[in-house]
Amino acid sequence: MCEEFPSWALQPRKETGAAQFLAKNPEYDGRGIIIAVFDSGIDPAAGGMQWTTDGKHKLIDRYDGSGAGDVDTSTVVEVKNNQVTGLTGRTLNIPSTFVNPTGKYHLGVKNATDIYPKSLRERLDKERFDKLWGEQHKGSMAEAVKKQKAAQESSASGEGPQEGMAMKEQLKKEDVEAEVEMATFLEKKFKDGSSAHWFSDPGPVYDCLVWHTGTAWRAAIDTSEQGDLEKGLNLGIFRETYEYGRLSDVCNVNVSVNIYDEGNLLEIVSMPSSHGTHVASISAANFPDQPEKNGVAPGAQVVSISIGDGRLSSMETGTALARAMSHVLRSEHYKVDLINMSYGEFSNWSHSGRLGELVDEVVGKTGVTWVASAGNNGPALCTVGTPPDLKRNVIIGVGAYVSPEMMAAMYSSREKLPGNTYTWTSRGPTIDGDRGVTVCAPGGAITSVPQFTLHGTQLMNGTSMASPHVTGCLALMLSGMRAQNLSWSPFSVKRALENTSRRLENQCVYGQGNGLVDVEAAFTHLSTYSESKDRDVRFNITCNGSSDKGIHLRGLKSTRAAEVPIRVEPVFLDADNRPAKDKLDFNLRLVLTCSASWVHHPIHLDLMYTTRNFLISVDPSGLPAGPHSAYINAFDSSCPEKGKLFEIPIHVMRSEELTKGLKPSVTHKLTYKPGDIHHHFLNVPEGATWANFKIKNLSPDLEAKFVVHTIQLVDKKMVRTLENRKMFRIKETGEDEMNIPVNGGHNQVVEFCVSKYWDNLGTVETEYTITFHGVQPSQNELVMHGGEGIMRVDLTSRISHEDIHPEIKLKNSVQVLRPNDSQVVTLGCRDTIPVGRHTYELQLQYGFSVPKATEITVNMSMLSDLLYESELESQLWMLFDANKRCVGFGDAYPSNWPVKLEKGEYTLKAHVRQEKRDLLDRFTDTPVLISSKLSSTLAMEVYSSHSEALVGGKKFATESCYPGKIVTAYITPVNTDKHTKGATLGQYLQGTATFAKDDGAKRVDVYTFKYILPELAKKKDKNKDKEAKKTKTDDFEAYEESVRDTKISWLAKLPANQQQTKDLYAELIELGSVLPSVHSARLQGLLALSQENKDYKLIAETADQVMKSIDEKELLAWLGTKSDTRDNAAEVKKEMEKYKGQLLEAFAAKGDALLKMEEVKAGDLDEIYSSILKYTDPTDTKVVGFVVNYLIYNKLFAKALKFVVKQLDDKQTKDLMNQLVDLLSKLGWDHAASLTKRGMAAKFPTSYQPF
Repeated sequence: MCEEFPSWALQPRKETGAAQFLAKNPEYDGRGIIIAVFDSGIDPAAGGMQWTTDGKHKLIDRYDGSGAGDVDTSTVVEVKNNQVTGLTGRTLNIPSTFVNPTGKYHLGVKNATDIYPKSLRERLDKERFDKLWGEQHKGSMAEAVKKQKAAQESSASGEGPQEGMAMKEQLKKEDVEAEVEMATFLEKKFKDGSSAHWFSDPGPVYDCLVWHTGTAWRAAIDTSEQGDLEKGLNLGIFRETYEYGRLSDVCNVNVSVNIYDEGNLLEIVSMPSSHGTHVASISAANFPDQPEKNGVAPGAQVVSISIGDGRLSSMETGTALARAMSHVLRSEHYKVDLINMSYGEFSNWSHSGRLGELVDEVVGKTGVTWVASAGNNGPALCTVGTPPDLKRNVIIGVGAYVSPEMMAAMYSSREKLPGNTYTWTSRGPTIDGDRGVTVCAPGGAITSVPQFTLHGTQLMNGTSMASPHVTGCLALMLSGMRAQNLSWSPFSVKRALENTSRRLENQCVYGQGNGLVDVEAAFTHLSTYSESKDRDVRFNITCNGSSDKGIHLRGLKSTRAAEVPIRVEPVFLDADNRPAKDKLDFNLRLVLTCSASWVHHPIHLDLMYTTRNFLISVDPSGLPAGPHSAYINAFDSSCPEKGKLFEIPIHVMRSEELTKGLKPSVTHKLTYKPGDIHHHFLNVPEGATWANFKIKNLSPDLEAKFVVHTIQLVDKKMVRTLENRKMFRIKETGEDEMNIPVNGGHNQVVEFCVSKYWDNLGTVETEYTITFHGVQPSQNELVMHGGEGIMRVDLTSRISHEDIHPEIKLKNSVQVLRPNDSQVVTLGCRDTIPVGRHTYELQLQYGFSVPKATEITVNMSMLSDLLYESELESQLWMLFDANKRCVGFGDAYPSNWPVKLEKGEYTLKAHVRQEKRDLLDRFTDTPVLISSKLSSTLAMEVYSSHSEALVGGKKFATESCYPGKIVTAYITPVNTDKHTKGATLGQYLQGTATFAKDDGAKRVDVYTFKYILPELAKKKDKNKDKEAKKTKTDDFEAYEESVRDTKISWLAKLPANQQQTKDLYAELIELGSVLPSVHSARLQGLLALSQENKDYKLIAETADQVMKSIDEKELLAWLGTKSDTRDNAAEVKKEMEKYKGQLLEAFAAKGDALLKMEEVKAGDLDEIYSSILKYTDPTDTKVVGFVVNYLIYNKLFAKALKFVVKQLDDKQTKDLMNQLVDLLSKLGWDHAASLTKRGMAAKFPTSYQPF
């Protein structure tokens, strides 16, 4: 008989008692509660996101803080004949249903890929290839090959042109070959993943309109891409209308809009990933007909606030976070009760930061309860992210738990194992000693995802799923509190969870916090003590005379007793507006308790509304190796049953003893069951630079799956600075190993966390050994200046015998840029904090060029790797090509956002935001580092002696090193001017240095090496010396030459059709000298006239004058000379090169003029083309324009296309792209022409994209 499927376990609710609570209190289902989901956005069409249990709209607002969906709609036009011309150039037909009393429309343009999720872009790229390119181009390719084969057969049979064939016949043959070549080239170019080149597919490009109906703002998006607005989207602001629409049936992306700044800014709200919808569904999805699919609080309403930026693969930014918090603080349209944030990063420190201040303000002023995921960075300790790790522990941090029922229903486990925290859930404590994880909850669910995924539900797991579960539980509790008209604060809510959660026995205490949430018990606590005098009070705990939120001892501090100062400060909710009487009447008489014998503390504390200080004593010297934690809990002596009001966390990490002598090590032989974790803390020996971990599976019949996670904390650096993680699958009786980098020295501790994966069945016996090695350079930072000569590095190995074999490889060139423009502006309503506090933006602009295609990274190094801990609100940059097309985007983490660039000129725009304008003024000259990949790795030469380095002799071979011995390496400067040429001030090359010969060490014991480029060697100018030796025979003659040359230069600039210019031309001809330059200047002037004023006959005649004035025989004779040994060879070369350039310009000008004239003789054009080939290649920039026109005239479209493509590779211009479209059409490649034409608006925008 078939067993019934446990559908309820796909949306876990029983584990925390939420299902039981709701069955007992069906009206307390979240109704009346508003949850703001700070995430990647919520699909309004996703299952369960339409209505609450009491018939209200589920999703009441959609807001995007990232700016990814912003459209500049400041261009205003008036409708004529029910039409306007969009910024794409398309004619937009205004439907009669559009109500617009003024007739004025704000115009904008948006590339759809800017608002597509990354996963969708990957799918659509393939679909667009199949639909717009694949089959059609196969046909074009087949036709081109057919022509080629026919031409080859004709040639082989003797029917075609043979050796000595006429030029025209040769061109026709080349055209056939070019057609195959171009078809192949375009196929490869189209498939290229880069978005920066001229043939990339930008995806759909939509015209956008914004207008006012007289009562409200509305927006239209031309999703037809044909100007048919009737078929496009017509949307009002979602908060006011609940309207949303699908961009297309192919993408299935649902969007809504917001409109700001009197119609000048349109915000298209999309979703950069499916994450936010899944999160919201866990908290509050409502399926009236399928209640087993409901979220935890189906009656709650939801506000979608996107903090993930689609341009950054859905990562959160400071801009988005600040806007999200400002939105909640303003409370203009509704008041948020709960925030769920399943996002976060590691921070370098938590005691300060602008975003942390805003979090404190949101919670401390508005009374919002904030829940956040702890992170998925376990199983090692100190891996809790930010948030919840901020200056104040006001956020509820959530770890991830998996129940036996979840294992069976979600993961199809063969066995039901005991409930456990997931292996990967982040663990406390925080680096500054706080607990980090408040509670744990089910960390997985199969529930709704956006429609663009093309599947209704999906399994996701992580603390991202545990956090909304807790948020849903709190919505149930607060719904009951509101129904009973009871009060609460975010502090009383957090204390209710801390005092009632169920401790998971025999499970990692650092991953579960206070335990698994118990809704019924927490609600009882919250309601019972709703009128307690401490309800609206938080207790700020700081330790060690600093901002530390707890006590965290490791290394030497874990071996000795110490007295620690403690500071307790009570703070009321919205303290600035709290009545003075409440502060005067506040008094708590507290009893302090702690069960740990190694902690000594006062028993009583009389706390009034001020800071109190006291000392505690911690003596961990008798504790065994491993992690230990204790908590001093503070109870209200008048009501101890209320539970702890606050706690003082104390964490001690005791190190294990290493073996003495060479290669210090430690070995463990342990038995592991599923989910078992062991933490090993080791003092890193002086001189150690890497460690080797080797593990054996001693079980003869079971394969084992292990996670080894290592962390060495570095002061004021994020946890990831020295973090390594590896997943091992070890066969029966098999073994494996890994190497990690370490920093050896005084008080340096590394954690090796070894865990058997939570779902890996069976019990296995293992043995593993950790061994330290080291090769240490004398310099901590390896920086060499090319002008300082030979660099010496002394290498030592203090703890082991190691073979030394230095390798230094330079891989990147780093250019330092200063801004060429900066300004501070006041931001609009989205960035205003109540009451009337404005945010300012420093806008910086930089310019640089890329000589050839490469990959770059952009690094605002003064602000890099700082987000939550930064004193600034945010930093973002956007990179634009010469046509204002955005080709790259990045934020505070430069290594995350490399950009592939084509050759060309680029503009980098960056913004930095803060509420304090004077702080921004400090950054108006902020430098930016542009790191470009070298075309090939540059290996620096290393020698074992100074003398060998000096003469470039025998290079460094392998040398043995042992304790007490110093091995010296000598590094010589780069011996090429290739990278020095064109170097700017401060430019350097960067790469890596390794010193150990061992292959495993080379992968991990790696040092950054910088080579600062010296000034390029100055070459002696022999011509200058010769000029200096000459004596001027007649100063007046030199004066007349200078006057003549000035007149010639002005002849090219003055309006060619004015009489004064004609007179100047006649005057210069009459002088009779340098006539080629005179005629050439006149020709340039004629070419510069506007199209309607050009006289093509006169241009052709003037070009003839240029040709006649140049002795072509003399020029050709010089060009054929292999070596000119005359004394004035340099002068002759300069003159001949000038004549060649003037002649080529004349050929091209005459040819183009003839093509424009009505009666053109093909023979004349052939003669010009033939003449050009005598002097240069047809791709020469002086003549290529004519060459293309000549080929088009002769219907040699493929060869013309080849030349246009060559020009586009050098520089993308709109004229060349239009010519490309025309040639593709002439070839019959309509699919390629259509694709190119549709992308023109995206490749040549009228203005820079807003942030």
